[in-house]
Amino acid sequence: MTKNIVTGAAGFIGSHLAETLLKLGEEVIGIDEFNDYYDTFFKYKNITSLQNYDKFQLIKGDIQFLDWKSLLKDVDVVYHQAAQAGVRASWGQGFRFYTERNISATQVLLEAAKDAKNLQRLVYASTSSVYGDAETLPTSEQICPKPVSPYGITKLAAERLCGLYHKNFGVPFVGLRYFTVYGPRQRPDMAFHKFYKAVIKDEAISIYGDGLQTRDFTFVSDAVAANLSAAIVEDAVGEIFNIGGGSRVVLKEVLETMEEIVGKPINRNHIERAMGDARHTAADVSKAKRILGYQPQVSLTEGLTREWEWLKRLY
Repeated sequence: MTKNIVTGAAGFIGSHLAETLLKLGEEVIGIDEFNDYYDTFFKYKNITSLQNYDKFQLIKGDIQFLDWKSLLKDVDVVYHQAAQAGVRASWGQGFRFYTERNISATQVLLEAAKDAKNLQRLVYASTSSVYGDAETLPTSEQICPKPVSPYGITKLAAERLCGLYHKNFGVPFVGLRYFTVYGPRQRPDMAFHKFYKAVIKDEAISIYGDGLQTRDFTFVSDAVAANLSAAIVEDAVGEIFNIGGGSRVVLKEVLETMEEIVGKPINRNHIERAMGDARHTAADVSKAKRILGYQPQVSLTEGLTREWEWLKRLY
């Protein structure tokens, strides 16, 4: 039986990952700060299902100030999902939350990981935001990262720190660059959650720019599967992988699919393009397929339907 730590365990992806591990009979220590970047109601709701498992332990606290030496003593795998998310909020006054929660917290964890004798793997949740406006689509891991947001810069800095600790101290790190993850428990500041909530409340949705931007959307269970593979595949250590949904879709078409799912038209309100938003994202996932055996399972229509069912119950 493996003993795992999931940071950001009350978050969107972290809670799904922790739940999947618990269902597999593994032991999970969930760590979360429960900060107020979005309503903590959602975070507490996310962990209610986890607390039914006797192999789950929750630690509330800031990663920078925990006793990592004793926490990591007999831990096999750390899934580092905790981060200060959000591209648009990373400009201005809030930037220090990004440096603290994305860079400093990761460095503290890595410092402890280099001395952790039992640690088999540290899986770091990175992001497609490190690529910025990539000139090549679909984008492979060989493309030089050029973030276009302060958020992307802090995530890339933490990813590079992981690489340094791997190279210099042998920390068994694997990086996963997620491309727009969606599904049940999606954060309330994320597009699909906002769109569906607007439908339920009969409001217009705000579209940044012309609606012709494209994204590679990844269903949350596919992101979880990638984490589980990254934790056990030997050849993954020291590598970085794109984790995408396997198809690039125009936002306008996503909205048409959503309209079919909800059974009515969605009113749109076009607003100015947001600073720091990449125009197009598309993941070349051939490396993840080859080494991790990664294979996205959930189509966009199915995934959007599942998220809609969840949000109807929520609101």
